[in-house]
Parts: sequence; structure tokens; C-alpha cells
Amino acid sequence: MSRAPAIEVVIEEPAWRTAEPRVRALVRAAALATLKAERCDAGSVAILLAADARLRALNASFRGKDAATNVLSFPGAGDHLGDIALALGVCAREAAEQGKSLADHLQHLTAHGVLHLLGYDHEIDAEAEAMEAKERLILAGLGIADPYAA
Repeated sequence: MSRAPAIEVVIEEPAWRTAEPRVRALVRAAALATLKAERCDAGSVAILLAADARLRALNASFRGKDAATNVLSFPGAGDHLGDIALALGVCAREAAEQGKSLADHLQHLTAHGVLHLLGYDHEIDAEAEAMEAKERLILAGLGIADPYAA
């Protein structure tokens, strides 16, 4: 019998709780929905909810880009599928600019990050289209509108 995936959510930046009181449940639901959609019924994922400064430092250290970003994914090994980090300021700013709720944008970025852990990428158009199609299906299952609709 297989065990369910383990999702650990670490809220490093306390303002996440103020910005979205359901943050822990939303992130877990999006991660589990993504793993279920990909028929991944084991393993673990750790999700860090941080401030922009933390993601800027991680982005500089691991990608050589000295800027905050919305989400970063770090593939793991063995049963640990990997880690995801999300930046509050960037996520909140993007949600406002795109006319979306922070909750919906957060779930989209969580699904996006988990898909990266599972090997999806968007470096070329065909990969991006496949990844976006997966995201649309996962988000529809969570009751979230197509994030790529014009």
C-alpha cells in the first residue's frame, strides 16, 4: 500500500498569514492536487513561504540572478521530490497587477513549482505549452480560472 505524499509548509515570513490567512491550507491543496494529477502518490515536498529578500538571496546563490522572483524550485533526491520557495511581495504584486486574488495566484505558483520538481519546464515553446496545459487542468480542479487567459 502506498502512502500519501508529505507536504511540509514552512512560513518564514509571518506577513504571509496576514496577507492570506488560509495560506498553509491553500499551498498544501495545490501541491497535493498537482501530485495527484501527475499520479505521484508518495514522496515529500517542502514549501517555504518567505520574504522577497530570501528569494533574492536564493536566486542569486543558485541561479546567478540578483533579483527577487515569485517561485523557485529545487529538485530533491530519492523520496524527497524537492523544495519550493515563494516570495510574498513578488506574489502579491503580481496578483494585484494581474487582477487576481493572492490565493489563486499562490495556488497557481505552487502547482507551477511542483511541476518543475516533477521534471516539467518552460524553456522552449512546446514545453511551456505542455506545462501550462497541466496547470490549467490542476487549477480548474481547484476552482481557479485559467491563469493564462487574456
